[in-house]
Amino acid sequence: MTSLTVSGRVAQVLSSYVSDVFGVMGNGNVYFLDAAEKQGIRFSPVRHEGAAIAAADAYYRTSGRLAAGTTTYGPGYTNALTALAEAVQAQIPVVLVTGDAPSSGARPWDVDQAAIAAGLGAATFTVTRDAAGAISRQAVEYALTRRTAVVLAIPYDLAALEAPEEDLPEQSAAKVTDDVDGGLGQVARLLAGAKRPLILAGRGAHLAGAGPELRELADRLGALTAGTALALNLLQGEGYLGVAGGFGTDTAAELMGEADVVLVAGASMSPFTMRFGHLLGPDSTVIQIDAGLEATNPRVDVFVSADAKTAAAHILQLLDGGTSAEGWRAEARRRLTSGPGHHPGTDETPDGRLDPRALATALDAVLPERRTVVQDGGHFIGWAPMYWNIPRPQDLVMVGTAFQSIGLGLASAVGAARAVEDGRTLVLASGDGGFLMGLSDLESLIGSAKSAIVVIYNDAAYGAEIHQYGSQGLTEKPMLIPEVDFSGIARALGAESAIIRSLADLSALTDWIDAGAKGTFVADCRITPSVRAPWLSEWMEASQAANAAVAG
Repeated sequence: MTSLTVSGRVAQVLSSYVSDVFGVMGNGNVYFLDAAEKQGIRFSPVRHEGAAIAAADAYYRTSGRLAAGTTTYGPGYTNALTALAEAVQAQIPVVLVTGDAPSSGARPWDVDQAAIAAGLGAATFTVTRDAAGAISRQAVEYALTRRTAVVLAIPYDLAALEAPEEDLPEQSAAKVTDDVDGGLGQVARLLAGAKRPLILAGRGAHLAGAGPELRELADRLGALTAGTALALNLLQGEGYLGVAGGFGTDTAAELMGEADVVLVAGASMSPFTMRFGHLLGPDSTVIQIDAGLEATNPRVDVFVSADAKTAAAHILQLLDGGTSAEGWRAEARRRLTSGPGHHPGTDETPDGRLDPRALATALDAVLPERRTVVQDGGHFIGWAPMYWNIPRPQDLVMVGTAFQSIGLGLASAVGAARAVEDGRTLVLASGDGGFLMGLSDLESLIGSAKSAIVVIYNDAAYGAEIHQYGSQGLTEKPMLIPEVDFSGIARALGAESAIIRSLADLSALTDWIDAGAKGTFVADCRITPSVRAPWLSEWMEASQAANAAVAG
């Protein structure tokens, strides 16, 4: 049997879980990358270490399959921290394989990487020469079962040493916690007696594969359905209201507020989803089913710790015959048809730049139907889920929302591009500020993507700050960005591109799509900063109310 080094043993174990690794080569991981190639793991190079974990994170969100990121020790490791924190906060399983200080002791330039990771909420698994394989498997299993990011550290002095053979335990299947007997009978009774039931699904329901069961349950009850932004269209069908929260329409929100019994499956009930406490009516009974151990919002009246798919199937069995609230659905159809939808935008703006709402509407008609959308953080974040058709929940990858960061979009697009099936086009939506933060990885995306479209909402500013703080009279100078010709940068790196100053300019993108949509196209869209997104207005009002309450 061929002997393996410590790095080889790590790569051998990882190869049974992952097919892709993203990263930047350095002293601390060069032996691991060599071993990974021998194990048949595909390496996608990125140009900034922060992109290593962001790409692996987006790969999982898009495909449901684990991927790894890799960096060297020290500055390579610290460069990856924002993306690592985002993965932890968003509960995304991902493995960061990194170099670390020698086992014999830290060098003058080493930092306590395990302590740094602990501060972010990430566990560190440091391999030893005798148990490199076992510790690697422990790290991966921890990431998968806990749905979190982990650090797998290889001490520098061990990386190239020969590792002894190990008898590794079998891979363990993810355990499902079910409180079927402890609460679902009560849930079934509440739903059966509801006159205006609502089922709200989140990413946890999507990951559990609970869509068909929840959809059947909704049809049995005559319930209205909705999804969080990360479970968009999971429950699409009769009675579907769209996305819950600030990205939804006011008409849909009014209907949700009138529900008498609300079943929340696999959703954390974040302030954004709950419209800062205003989504549901004060008299509604709220049931939460989640794989966690406790309710995540004080509005929850009944909590059941269970896998969403298993729980929904059991509720269907408990329902005595068909229960219907079809009048509730008929009322919803009438109001959704007659009520206002999202604002279509205008043809004229004070500065002559594009209205982002009109641009988003036009882009939806232009972009290929088979699309997977990656969304960076920023003021523009709602335009895609509000105005674009997102076919499946996994086709909307919203990065930065958990950690409130911007700048991870390009890196995430690299991972999503590696994960999408042939025939789908990767679409990245980014602001100019976030795009500049991750600019080095535009080259990575161009090298990785078979078909990608980059839409830059370029308002020459940090738009969210303009609306939140510029509107209060604070100086806007630090909030402004000089106009950048992203189209020129994209062409220099090998992409097709165009500056979009009018909707007619989208013809360049249409021509590229009609020619086969091969490679990468960058649309530098010059939008006005004068339009404030409704979700941001809602957030600002909630913040002002909270500040007033504290001051009072």
